[in-house]
Order: sequence, then structure tokens, then C-alpha cells
Amino acid sequence: MKSALRKIVPVAALAAVGVLGSAVPASAATTVAFDCQADAPIVGPQQVGLSQDADVTAPATVAPGGALDVVVDPAPNSVPATVSGYKVKQIKDFALEIPVPANSAFVSADLAGGSGLGSTAPKLTVSGGVATLSFPGPIAGGATFELPTVTVHLTAGASGTIETRLAGSSYDDPGLTFTAVVNQLIDISAPTACFPSPSPVFTTTTIG
Repeated sequence: MKSALRKIVPVAALAAVGVLGSAVPASAATTVAFDCQADAPIVGPQQVGLSQDADVTAPATVAPGGALDVVVDPAPNSVPATVSGYKVKQIKDFALEIPVPANSAFVSADLAGGSGLGSTAPKLTVSGGVATLSFPGPIAGGATFELPTVTVHLTAGASGTIETRLAGSSYDDPGLTFTAVVNQLIDISAPTACFPSPSPVFTTTTIG
């Protein structure tokens, strides 16, 4: 079940950083690649490659103690109908972990727009210095969707730089988890653990 498919990955949740009212904002189209392992019963662990495009906008500098904003606008995407001969019935129970960047403090986040994500709206919660974007779905195999635009509000520290990355370094330390339900005679639920590979820096904001 190995493939390089652009599937549902909530990159809209990237806890990036920027600044209101200072410097000229930088804008870049970013593709995040995830290395995922689905723990499929009977057939055993299966590796899957996922990707998601997003436009990330954040100013380059911020004053010490200043307000920081970033806007992450994900591109439309789709869930594949099949993977290596398995029919994808649905994907559900998403959680993406994003560390609050060093030299900053989380204030709040706004979610806007999005479509095809199920009847329950996504939410963003913060605990222990980690922000988690989650939603139950489900999203059917073959369906199109668009993740919400996320604006993250932070406060800068006294000095240094603020770099934004996703959490996750291995299957045992994932930054993204979800459950894929596939069908081959019977429905099979495969809990899936992912980490960004490589793990890019999305934005760098200089304090000062």
C-alpha cells in the first residue's frame, strides 16, 4: 500500500508566526511531505506518502513583545478512491500537533472557510506548549475537500528568532495521526502515524 498520494493532511494548522504592521510580508507556496505508517490488521504495517500544498504568509520582523500573526491558506485536495488495490472507504479522526515556536507565546487562532470535512467543524486546542488541530470527519474516499484558512496570533519574546515547524520525528513520535478505513471484502480500520520528512522551517521571524 505504498504510494505518494496527495491526501488529507491538515497543514492549515501550521503554527506559523508573523507580525502585524511591521516589515513587508513574505509569501510562499509550501508543500509538506509526510512519511506515514498505517497499522493495518492482517496485512501488517503499510507505508504511505502524503503531501499538502499551502500558501503561508508572515512578515519578516517583529518588535520585542509585539503581536504576531500568520495566515496559512491550504490548497484544495482530495482523498484517493483506492490505494494499491484497496478501496478507501473514508478517513477520520485527524489530529495535527504543532509546537508553539520558541521565543513566542500563543494567544489565539482563527479558523475560516473550509469544506468537505464532515459535520463537525475543526478546532484548535493548546496544552503543554503544543497546539493541536483536530476534527473527526469522516471524509469519504474519492471526495474533494478544502481545509480552513488559519490565522495564528502570537506574542513575540524579547529577542532572537521565531521559527515555525511541525511536530513529529518518527512513527513513534508522530506529528499527525488519523484513521484510514479501507475495504477488501471487509472494512479494515488502520490507525496511521505520520511525521514530516523532511521537516521544513515554514517561517522565520526576527525579533528586533
